[in-house]
Amino acid sequence: MRVKRGERIGKKKVKIYSTPTCPYCRMAKEFLRSKGIEFEDVDVSENQEAAKEMMEKSGSNGVPQIEINGKIIVGFDKEAIEKELGS
Repeated sequence: MRVKRGERIGKKKVKIYSTPTCPYCRMAKEFLRSKGIEFEDVDVSENQEAAKEMMEKSGSNGVPQIEINGKIIVGFDKEAIEKELGS
C-alpha cells in the first residue's frame, strides 16, 4: 500500500486549541499524552488567526477545544474524547 505524505493510516488527526494558563487545557493534553495520542497544540492566546478559526468551527471561545478528525469537543470531556478516539 502506498501512503501519500500527510496521510494517516489507523490514526486520528487530533488538534487541541488551548492557552498556557488554562488548567483544563493542561489536563486535556496530559490525558492525550497518557493515552499515547499525538496531537497538534495550538495556543490561541498567541495566534489570533487560530482563535478565529476555533470560534468559526465551534461557535465558542472557551478552551480547551479538541478537534478529532474534524469533530469538535468543547471542554475537557474524557468520555467524549475516548468515544471519538474509539478507545
